[in-house]
Amino acid sequence: MNTSVQTLRWVDDHLEMIDQRVLPSEFRYLAYRTAEEVAQGIRSMVVRGAPAIGCAAAYGVALEALALKSRSSDAFHLEMAKAFEVLAASRPTAVNLFWALNRMKDHLTSLGNQAPTALAQARFLLKPTRSLTKTLQSTRPWVHGAALLKDGDRVLTHCNAGALATAGHGTALGVFLIGSRHG
Repeated sequence: MNTSVQTLRWVDDHLEMIDQRVLPSEFRYLAYRTAEEVAQGIRSMVVRGAPAIGCAAAYGVALEALALKSRSSDAFHLEMAKAFEVLAASRPTAVNLFWALNRMKDHLTSLGNQAPTALAQARFLLKPTRSLTKTLQSTRPWVHGAALLKDGDRVLTHCNAGALATAGHGTALGVFLIGSRHG
């Protein structure tokens, strides 16, 4: 089983997201270079799962900040406000989307128009789901989950879970992924 799938990844100067609309028959990444493009990816369900949507929006902010870094402070903030609006409108009921946008807005407000730090902050927002995996490994809850399953049992989810939904292992499938490595 390949557990190194990255739902979102930064490549050179752009964001790539797995196109979840074509899974499982195809596996492909799509490239995004602006906040508007990321918003379209969220709206059209290229990316799914609340934590992954929030992380995608954070990268959308970073993309826009990088594109606007040479603008005057007033122009930078005016254009960034538009980027925040378009990203917020992409999935208006997504709690994680607004959590990420608020974190990015606070970060940019505190630093002015320092675009490279926006990218660092977007990467920082990925850490909670990845650190959860480390916590799962150290506390060994997979032992409890594995005890509930017999060899040959299957686990069925009714929605995207694990790396596809969270940009990390996730809380549900993380137990099984870690358990399969140690079981």
